Amino acid sequence: MHYPSAWLQGSSRGESIASHLRLQIINESIKPGEILSENKVAELFEASRSPVREAFKLLAGEGLIRLERMGAVVVGLDLTHIQELYDVRYLIESFAQQRLAKRDNAAMLVRLEQTVDRMKLAVKHGDEVEFAFQDFSFHEMIVQEAGHTRIWHLWNSIRSIVRTVMLLTTANSFRQGKERMEWVADKHLTVIEGLRSGNEEQIAKIVKAYFADSDETLGRSLS
Repeated sequence: MHYPSAWLQGSSRGESIASHLRLQIINESIKPGEILSENKVAELFEASRSPVREAFKLLAGEGLIRLERMGAVVVGLDLTHIQELYDVRYLIESFAQQRLAKRDNAAMLVRLEQTVDRMKLAVKHGDEVEFAFQDFSFHEMIVQEAGHTRIWHLWNSIRSIVRTVMLLTTANSFRQGKERMEWVADKHLTVIEGLRSGNEEQIAKIVKAYFADSDETLGRSLS
């Protein structure tokens, strides 16, 4: 798969290195138990040790590596950890949608519908990377529009892992065919309808059902 620079670059050299390492750790190109040394990673990315230390600090904060004297030990991200990540997403996104229930969301709903249209176009063209990007953007838009500073900080603490996991699981899901991916895209329309209803109880049911389906999709894509 070709991973576009937008998915692998950060605002700093350290964040860019972390993005590359994160992808390799989550897809297990770099396996749990392996030791990463600052010198070797710096040489690999033709960088000084300072941005490598920044990258290690970011990945350690995400629980993907453990910093020890001999270097960074890869912890990785197994299925249990990914399911826990989805649990945190459920808590964040259900809160965000409940918060949006009584607001005028007309403009946001239009943007969300446009995002689903782009997801379906990505299915048509077999573009799994674009699909994952639009999927991620859909969910991030809802969290951002909720306008809750601490929830936004919490989202930012997991967004890099969420984005990477979404990219990899989408790639695997695409192998199940276009019909399956059309279904995944259509799931997002139920979220839009829930928000359009402005009914907190209906929204709660839809979000719960959405993430129950996501657990099933996760199991398929990682099996």
